[in-house]
Amino acid sequence: MDQRENHDIVDLFVIGGGINGCGIARDAVGRGLSVELAEMNDLASATSSASTKLFHGGLRYLEYWEIRLVREALIERETLLRAMPHISWPMRFVLPYHKDMRFEGDTPTSKVLSFVMPWMRGRRPAWLVRLGLFMYDNLGGRKILKGTTSINLSGTAEGAPLQDRFEKAYEYSDCWIEDSRLVALNARDAQDRGAKINVRTKVVSAQQVDGIWQITLEDKDTGTQRVVMARMLVNAGGPWVENVIRNAVRINSSEGVRLVRGSHIVTRKLYDHDKCYFFQGTDGRIIFTIPYENDFTLIGTTDAEHTDVATKPVCTPEEQDYLIEFASKYLKTPVSKDDIVWTYSGVRPLYDDGATSATAATRDYVLTLDQSAGAPILNVFGGKITTYRRLAESALEKITPFFSKDDKPWTAGVPLPGGDFPVDGVAALIAQLQAQYPFLDTAWATRLIKAYGKDAFEVLGEAKTARDLGQSFGSNLTEFEVLWLVEKEFARRAEDIVWRRSKLGLRMTAQEIKLLDDWMAQALGVARQSETGEA
Repeated sequence: MDQRENHDIVDLFVIGGGINGCGIARDAVGRGLSVELAEMNDLASATSSASTKLFHGGLRYLEYWEIRLVREALIERETLLRAMPHISWPMRFVLPYHKDMRFEGDTPTSKVLSFVMPWMRGRRPAWLVRLGLFMYDNLGGRKILKGTTSINLSGTAEGAPLQDRFEKAYEYSDCWIEDSRLVALNARDAQDRGAKINVRTKVVSAQQVDGIWQITLEDKDTGTQRVVMARMLVNAGGPWVENVIRNAVRINSSEGVRLVRGSHIVTRKLYDHDKCYFFQGTDGRIIFTIPYENDFTLIGTTDAEHTDVATKPVCTPEEQDYLIEFASKYLKTPVSKDDIVWTYSGVRPLYDDGATSATAATRDYVLTLDQSAGAPILNVFGGKITTYRRLAESALEKITPFFSKDDKPWTAGVPLPGGDFPVDGVAALIAQLQAQYPFLDTAWATRLIKAYGKDAFEVLGEAKTARDLGQSFGSNLTEFEVLWLVEKEFARRAEDIVWRRSKLGLRMTAQEIKLLDDWMAQALGVARQSETGEA
């Protein structure tokens, strides 16, 4: 230790560039800790870009009596909404009611109800649905979002896409979130505050030497390796959290994850209004249908066991059929496979609590501190995207005692980059952007504001015409925007941009995407040569 300079050792090294890792890195560096993070692929390349893209309390978790989790998530909805009004916004959810709605058989609520009301045979009574929505409205101290209302589906826009047998529905509020942009903006803010963010960088091994972690990193583009020293490790590896424990850090631990695959389909636009549907099946499961990217509908999700983290999750034909059949039981016009334009799937790394089914496994997060190797490591299991900021605060409660820092939580109410404007200020910002850049049509300006917020003005810079923005790659994606995403948001490949920093992959052709990828490879190759003095 006497031979090592303090500045050569970071306080905290974070493994994993998903929402939990980036959220913890941002919170920690904001409290004065020195932080470095490594992600083996792109930011949000796994679970954090494959969610149903909602900030929500988890209405169905009330049936499992997960009151603390739901309350924390409900409170967070509005805290997060204020901090990122460009990438998050309120949405209304329509829950059609019919007498054949059923519980999953293993929920605590269903067991109690089956005991006291056996004649219901597992069906959800209307009064119980309304009670759950009343709790949902009031557990979180709602101030911005509208409360629940009852609606008559006959002759209404909400009822038009549904089969005539649905006459009544409840309408409640939750929030949309651009999940992978949330990760990128947390990483960017962490870097702006002093953290070092490494993408496409694999943690080969980590070993403790004299109370200090020595972490061997490998750059996946060049194959070069380097060693970083850190006083503490945070294992936010998501689906790979157990793999990091067993293979990279090599700590004996009985804790593990339960990998649950959630798959989604994206179809052509199935209805004209901007509200979502919350459908409940006769098997007790639920799915959402959500207006998506203006011209599409998002349907999901499934809950299926995923046995091998090394196997890339895909939406299987069976899962596609399940989602199609589920939605078609509600919609007047059945969904078909021909309607599907894209599918995606992610693995949720839930804490293995021994639950009997994937659906019943807890969505709450679990943080465990291990000092058996000498130097401390914090392992992060589970979590919901809605509670990522609270998870980070809970992690810092365990981290800060190891350092002479007494800084308090600070992230609540602090906007993410580009988000420093009112929740209801999106329309005004779009109008302001179009006034300053008259060559933007409404769709283009709206996309930029909903991606970058106030930073859209920085993206466009001093451009007077569309030509001033450099090469166009299709769907109004320009060289200026690509360079911004490379320099500010860690994009390295075309797929990082068209499927994670945006969803332009739904509109761009394969040829356009390849052109973008080739251009980025050349641009980044020149940059690397320049950095090493070989240009």
